Amino acid sequence: MDDPGATTSADLVRRSEVVLSPDPRRVLARLFLPGQEILPQGISRAEAIIDRVIGLSDTDTLATLATVRTRFGERHRDIEATFAAHAALVEHLLPPTATSTPERRQLIGACFTQEYAIEAAALFNPSMVAHPDQSGLATGELRFVMSARALGEGHTSSIEFRTGVLAQHDSIRFEDGSPFLDQGRVTASAPGSYTVTYPADTPISERVVFPTNPEESHGIEDARLTRFTEPDATVTYYATYTAFDGAHVAPRLLRTTDFATFVSTRLVGSGAEDKGMALFPRRVRDRYLMLSRWDRESISVVSSSDAHVWRDPVTVYRPTLPWELIQLGNCGPPIETADGWLVLTHGVGPMRTYGISAILLDLDDPTRLIGTLREPLLTPNEAERDGYVPNVAYSCGALIHHDTLVIPYGCSDSAIRFAFVDLPALLRRFAEPNDATDPPLLHARNTETTEYRR
Repeated sequence: MDDPGATTSADLVRRSEVVLSPDPRRVLARLFLPGQEILPQGISRAEAIIDRVIGLSDTDTLATLATVRTRFGERHRDIEATFAAHAALVEHLLPPTATSTPERRQLIGACFTQEYAIEAAALFNPSMVAHPDQSGLATGELRFVMSARALGEGHTSSIEFRTGVLAQHDSIRFEDGSPFLDQGRVTASAPGSYTVTYPADTPISERVVFPTNPEESHGIEDARLTRFTEPDATVTYYATYTAFDGAHVAPRLLRTTDFATFVSTRLVGSGAEDKGMALFPRRVRDRYLMLSRWDRESISVVSSSDAHVWRDPVTVYRPTLPWELIQLGNCGPPIETADGWLVLTHGVGPMRTYGISAILLDLDDPTRLIGTLREPLLTPNEAERDGYVPNVAYSCGALIHHDTLVIPYGCSDSAIRFAFVDLPALLRRFAEPNDATDPPLLHARNTETTEYRR
């Protein structure tokens, strides 16, 4: 019989009162193209719209444009530049004999522009890393960058960023966000890859990575940020994420050094399947390592020589405990501790209830499982269980601040909350003796391999 006075993993968790809810006022000015069907007069709808603008009187043109500028100018950093860019994209549809003033071109651009509220439906599944700029802080404070999955019209997901500061006593505060958003300038690079660039003098909180290529057409999901350190101490920020084209998922990798220029590439190989890949924050034995869920329900480790091709997955932990019977995966990149690689996990149990727990992997050979927790650290409480997808607690990456593990997590795919865990106490749990009623998992070792497959 359980001891009513015994502590559980959940007793280690302290919840913050800070909640980030979706804000429908955060809007992008995106290209709007009406249906391109051919009208009875033998022209497309886009051509018909341009003809109508050309046909307006000068008075109506100026009055309409003035109204648009007044209503939307303060909601975007440079709405006139956006109108000009969108007008240029449809300029080839102008009638050959048409004369177009700068004002008419601006109005044409406005007709092919729409606002898109990236958080209209939800804001969830966050990940945190230390910010590249730690200047101007008080003693003991840490500035962070947080990514989040934003869900807007048409169930389309994008990746956005926020910045804030962690201090002592479970304090978390967010720095003033920009009222503007920017999806950056996208350029193609290698086949299947692209680069997106933002002005270096704008806040990180303005920057949105929006679906770009065909395999991202229905959204990009769940960025798992990693602050990766090379042997020479060079730091690069990576984010693994999932692209969705409406039928298939594809794991991709974002790379940046400054959060102003990102390169997106496709991950390939037998270990790069399904969702939820998460990069280790440094090389191990000169290999890149990644957590993978290639079989759709277990946690595996895969390796690569170039961070592009991932092969030979080695399963380190399978669904076993009651709260993870349906599915298991990671909740972000491994965190290096003196005791081993700490991996936050998510398990799915009865009634599709998600919980967050942890496992510990060997530092020198992460395919070796050191231990697991007997139960979740975190499950949705009554204030968190209702939302777009009920009964979900899910994170894409935690951060250590002093001796505290800071876990940002999505609540029922609707909003973001924060939890704090005493790290030394958590690590001690992996060393506690198991009793006869527990599954024989606490110090189980993976026997499939002790060497990385080359």
